[in-house]
Amino acid sequence: MPKKRKLGRGVAVVGAGLSKFGIYPKGVRGQDLFVEAYNELRSSVDKGFDPGDIDALYLGNISSDLFERQVHIAPAVANRIGIVPKPAIRFEDACAASGVAFREAIIAISSGIYDIVLAGGLEKMTNLDTTQVTEVLAAAMDPDTEIPAGETFPGIYATIATAHMAKYGTEVEDFMRLGIKNHYNGSLNPHAHFDASIPDIMKRRAASAVKKGLPEPHWADEMEFLHDPKQNPVIAWPMRLFDCSTICDGASCVLLAAEDIARNFTDKPIFVIGTGQASDYFLAERKELASIRATKLAAREAYEMAGVSPQDIKIAEVHDCFTIAELVAMEDLGFYKPGEAVKAIREGENRLDGKLPINTDGGLKAKGHPIGASGVGMVVEIFKQLRGEAGPRQVKKKDVDLGLTHNAGAHGSTIVVNIFQRR
Repeated sequence: MPKKRKLGRGVAVVGAGLSKFGIYPKGVRGQDLFVEAYNELRSSVDKGFDPGDIDALYLGNISSDLFERQVHIAPAVANRIGIVPKPAIRFEDACAASGVAFREAIIAISSGIYDIVLAGGLEKMTNLDTTQVTEVLAAAMDPDTEIPAGETFPGIYATIATAHMAKYGTEVEDFMRLGIKNHYNGSLNPHAHFDASIPDIMKRRAASAVKKGLPEPHWADEMEFLHDPKQNPVIAWPMRLFDCSTICDGASCVLLAAEDIARNFTDKPIFVIGTGQASDYFLAERKELASIRATKLAAREAYEMAGVSPQDIKIAEVHDCFTIAELVAMEDLGFYKPGEAVKAIREGENRLDGKLPINTDGGLKAKGHPIGASGVGMVVEIFKQLRGEAGPRQVKKKDVDLGLTHNAGAHGSTIVVNIFQRR
């Protein structure tokens, strides 16, 4: 029997900040974006704080050395935000880098070693072109089975998608529905890379065609647009362009404090009541392709620690590097039984006004996926939603008191799940 784990003492998030996600000129560094996120964090802490009281910086970053030719990035960031000589540590776990940094910050505070930790992440990806970025990201694959086979991450998630389709009858339109939902949510998020809904994008592309002297294209609806191979080409079937998250730049950070001092910073702390992490095999060694076992294990650990069930969760941010990843996570997290998430997607259960809103900020699909910043970026959204501070995308339910984040590294070979509570 696995050991039931618990936190040694309570931990709360008392501040959160995000940079604008998007494409920045080469002269802008990841450190600059972290400063932007940190400044927003400082303004979010109701009662203020002294940066000198921060005990440590835990920073997620997958590859500043390859993207920016900058190693030793954590101390560099500590210097930029003025917290030297406090310890600064970089965490690398592919797309789960800052999710792991956040979890380690929880553990450090829970253990009593630290009282206040700044956790975050950054990535400046767009210094390289798409081919070069693909090569950097491929370094997170298995060099013995996946890379020799010519795999890329779109191909790997396409494999997961076709397995799910074969086993449960999932259709390409189900993936498209998730993209439509997330682009709508992103259109309400000023930090999002793609702050436009699919209808907005359709209008822009029609106007662009007319401006170029071409016939004005017409589509009956979003589905017809997404089926148009010129507008939404196949990347790795069944994953099309609008099923894939973006290459972009960004940073995120949150301030964590021990429960007994949390209200010194804010009257509205958001408490971390459960956390779990697990790893998984590379794809060739998995017995099941339509599911990610590490998600189930990490979620079970988090649920048991929090003393809640999947049905208690009111809002979630899940890792949608590709639309199939969101669908599979919905089932692996226990929100829906295997094969039944598609029914919820078709009925709109996961929209802002649905039974279980998911990826209210647009997700990685529309908000953007600057790899090292994504995990803590999800925490920022849950922090805002549980405090009622998410602006036009705010979930209107009065009982939004429990939230969850799910952050995946690579093809789910690292998974981190956290559960949050508003008291």
